[in-house]
Amino acid sequence: MAAMNSMSKGLSTQLAPRGIRVNAVAPGPVWTLLQPAGGQPTEGVMEFDTKSFLGRAGQPVEMAGAYVFLASEEASFVSGETIGATGGFPTP
Repeated sequence: MAAMNSMSKGLSTQLAPRGIRVNAVAPGPVWTLLQPAGGQPTEGVMEFDTKSFLGRAGQPVEMAGAYVFLASEEASFVSGETIGATGGFPTP
């Protein structure tokens, strides 16, 4: 998340004078159909749900709100920010 935060702040600084906002979403563990199909070991997939403080991985639909907010008029004064949608997953 630290790298994404630096990227959004740096790009925001460069592009804000042109009226371009730059923000990011840093998702934590999110369950998709690609986990079992992507060649991950079964043990890794089984432990995937336990890596957040909520005790489960997120669903893609649970990430949507962060993206919709950043694209909305309500976020017109938000720039250079990173929203951590991590389910409490520890990030640096």
